[in-house]
Amino acid sequence: MLLKTLVKPKERLVTVKEDATLEEALKTLEDSGYRCVPILDETGTIFRGNIYKMHIYRHKSRGGDMSLPVTTLLKNATKFVNVNSAFFQVFFSIKDLPYIAVLDDRNNFYGILTHTRLLDMLSQSWNVNIGSYVLTVVSGGERGDLEEIAKKLSKIYDF
Repeated sequence: MLLKTLVKPKERLVTVKEDATLEEALKTLEDSGYRCVPILDETGTIFRGNIYKMHIYRHKSRGGDMSLPVTTLLKNATKFVNVNSAFFQVFFSIKDLPYIAVLDDRNNFYGILTHTRLLDMLSQSWNVNIGSYVLTVVSGGERGDLEEIAKKLSKIYDF
């Protein structure tokens, strides 16, 4: 899957550094209007997790210390995919998240794939306004597999 074409690159994102305080993170979230943003290391290359506005508000409403580091309320530290991940891995990894972090080949933070962007791509691919078929093909990866499958399909469906 050409995931790179769907990903919003880190240069276009609002992020917070891992040494930011909860107060600073809340200001960033309120100013941006986002409900959560990625937390990156001090160099901006390593994905640490996400910070959610809701968790900061809850912490604050319970009298929590807002000078604590943002990593105190870090979430989704293990929720990421690689830029070369298979479609089904991406699809099932993002299902409960507003976005999923995308890492490059060196496991550096590349950007995010939003739920909306993925669904837009699927709706365009499946073109719900025109009658069509969607076919998923899984093969063992042996040479000639795809050709053999295509021959069988053309006999069945008379393409």
